[in-house]
This record gives sequence, C-alpha cells and structure tokens, in this order.
Amino acid sequence: MPFVFSCSSSCDSKNEDAIQPTPTLPDEQFTDEQLLDMVQKDALKYFWDYAEPNSKLARERYHVDNPSLDANIVTSGGAGFGLMTIIVGVERGFVGRDEAVSRMATALGFLENADRFHGAWSHWIDGTTGHVVPFGNDDDGGDLVETSFLCQALICVREYFKDGTAAEQALAQKADMLWKGVDWTWYTRGGQNVLYWHWSPNYEWIKNFKLEGYNECLITYVMAASSPTHPISTAAYTQGWARNGAIQHGGSRYGIPVIFSYNGSPGNVGPMFWAHYSYLGLNPIGLTDQYADYGQLTQNHTKIMYEYCVDNPYNWNGYGENCWGLTASYTRNSNGTVGYTAHSPTNDSKGVITPTAALSSFPYFPEACMKALRHFYQDKKDVLIGPAGPYDAFSPHYDWVTKRYLAIDQGTIAPMIENYRTGLLWDLFMNAPEVKAGLQNLGFNSSTYNF
Repeated sequence: MPFVFSCSSSCDSKNEDAIQPTPTLPDEQFTDEQLLDMVQKDALKYFWDYAEPNSKLARERYHVDNPSLDANIVTSGGAGFGLMTIIVGVERGFVGRDEAVSRMATALGFLENADRFHGAWSHWIDGTTGHVVPFGNDDDGGDLVETSFLCQALICVREYFKDGTAAEQALAQKADMLWKGVDWTWYTRGGQNVLYWHWSPNYEWIKNFKLEGYNECLITYVMAASSPTHPISTAAYTQGWARNGAIQHGGSRYGIPVIFSYNGSPGNVGPMFWAHYSYLGLNPIGLTDQYADYGQLTQNHTKIMYEYCVDNPYNWNGYGENCWGLTASYTRNSNGTVGYTAHSPTNDSKGVITPTAALSSFPYFPEACMKALRHFYQDKKDVLIGPAGPYDAFSPHYDWVTKRYLAIDQGTIAPMIENYRTGLLWDLFMNAPEVKAGLQNLGFNSSTYNF
C-alpha cells in the first residue's frame, strides 16, 4: 500500500498538478499489476512533485526531514532518468500528456541554455542559473557518462513525441538538437581509442578517467557511436571499452557465469546499477556482440545478486528471498551516520539493502523482483514507503531506514518496470535509426530488432 501522506512544508499543497495518492484499504491484498502500478506511480512523484522548481528537472536528492537541502541542484544523469520516468507516467495515465509536454519543454529549454563543455553537461547544474556546480574539487566541467544517460533519454523523448501535436513535435526537435550537440570525439582526448569521463576548462584532463569495461558506461559508447555529428571509431569500443577482449571473464558464482570482468569485482558481479543505467533504453534481450550475450549477462548479474543475498555469508538479519539487492545508495556507517557507497557482493559490510536494486531488475528476474516488491509494499510499508515510493536504503539488521531519495536510484524504477511490462522505452530507443546504425558499427546484433 502506498504511504498516504499529509502535506507540510515538505510538500507543495498548492500544486494542483501533483500526483494524487492511490486510494487503498489497509488490509487489501493487491494483485501483481496493482503493485506494479503503485511503485511506478510513486517513483514518478520524485520527478513530478519534487522536481527542481525552475528547471523542472530532477534534483540530486530529496530528504523528507530536510526538504530544502540542495533543493536547486540538478543532476544531469538523474534528469535523463526523470524524463524517461515521465514518459512512463504519460503512457500509464498518471500525468496529463499536455502538462508533461509543457514541463519537458521547460526542462529542455533549460538544458539548451545551461553550461556545456564541448557539448557535454556537467554532473551537477544550478537549477536557478544553469551554471555548473562542481561535483568535486577538479570536476567542474563536462561529465560524458552523465551526459550519455541524459542523451539516452533525449532519444526516447524525440521518438515518443515526434508524430504528435505541434508542441510535441517542437519538443522532439529540441531533444534531437540537444543530443546531436555533444562532441563525443573531443572526449577521446585527441583521437585516442578510448573515451574519457571528464574534461574541465580549468583542469582539462586532470582526472584522467578512461571508460574501460565493464561498469555502467556501456551506453556512453553506444551514444558516441550513434552520433551523426561527432561519432567515435569502432576501435575506441574494441580497444578502449572491451580492452581487446580482456573484458571477458570465464568465472562463475553460484554456478552462474559472470561473463564479464566487473571492474573492482574480478570473478564476481558489481553493484546492480551496472545492469540498469545503460539499459533503460538499450534492450539487452537478444543483443549480442563478439564479447557477450547481453541478455544473459544482465540476467546472470541479477541471479547472482539474488543468490548472494539468499546465501547471506555475513548473516545479516533480514536478507533472503524477499529482501535482496545491493547497489550504490545511501548507507549506514558504523557510527550510525549516513554515508554513500556502491554496495555489492564484494562490498557488503554494512548490511544495507537498496530497494531500487531489485525493483529495477524486473526484466531480468521477475519472480524474485515481485517477491521483493511485495515485501517492501506490504511487510515493510509502514517504515519503508514514503512520499515518493521506497526510501533509498535500509538495513533490516540494524532496524535502520534513511528517509531520503536519490534521483539516480528512484529514476530507474519506473522505466525498467515498464520495459518489463511493455518494452516501451526499449522500443523507443532501439528503433531510433541512429542507434541501430551505431550499434551495428560497434559490431552488435539484435534478434529482437532484426539487425
């Protein structure tokens, strides 16, 4: 049952466009479809009811007990996830189509005038000015990975609205113009056969972070290869990302092949977001190249994560078949303070479960994901479900819940569940002609989309 909350200073009670709570009965036994509707609608609230007020894009975080914290910091990657979530909201009838188009027009107009660095947006943007907000001491320029998450969404916006009303067609054209403005080749740092994550006008290439697989950055190479204006070479993918085949790994966990060498987790799997961020639009089912079957890769990742939580080698209270999932999120530090880490089977010393890990994995292992969804929304609803769906993270072992949300965690839930239910965002993205051409240029084939 969704948490029905009364508005206070943390909720704009004058917002007539706010998504209304779903009527519920305390003892109602919901069907699977009702639960899926609930969690999608709740996750949408983060990007609708709690959007950054000027840009209408996703704010980096929202703390229920401190709603003014970072209220005007926009996150570019999370903003992309938010745009895709709003498309789901329109398709499901959770929000009005005209109002969604109006909001997106404001958002894309803001992005058009925001600081860009050879076409790439910064990780954080000031929602009141459009200027970069440094993500770190030397990270005050373009963030190519976050930009690729946003561009994945812009493709979906274009494809969803391109044949609509005059306002919808104008929105689609703006989305098309924005993503084509990214100079992906600049981020090869002078034509090297690899992409680099960051560039700053003040610090240039000081971070020196190459995008080498496997992690969350596959979509960055797909977008860069798909660009009709500034495409990268196939060699950047094969030599940089795939490391001339060294990306592959022959090991297994729980009798399940890992397939790739996960950065930082050799012979194991990484945090679950590595199976989410790149795949909101990129459909891994039936997708292959010379290195992997990506449907098998993502399904195996999910099943290994599930088996790990069931096995529960640290003996954390609460882990099990209906409570599983490790990914990057808020966390409980040993002194009781709130921190942030990328939870995974090789980084599970906190005993923290992050709901988005299971909820965003529905396309890969729906039976296990539904068990988790029921647990979160029925068994744990009184403590875990807040004004925008499940709180970001909790530890059943320590009876700890953080009443906080992060855009990048909340933003994968509705899109990935919709991909499980209808394939909506996968179809929008994969049928875009530039994407098909880019994937083929990198050596991909898709039995789902006949190329």
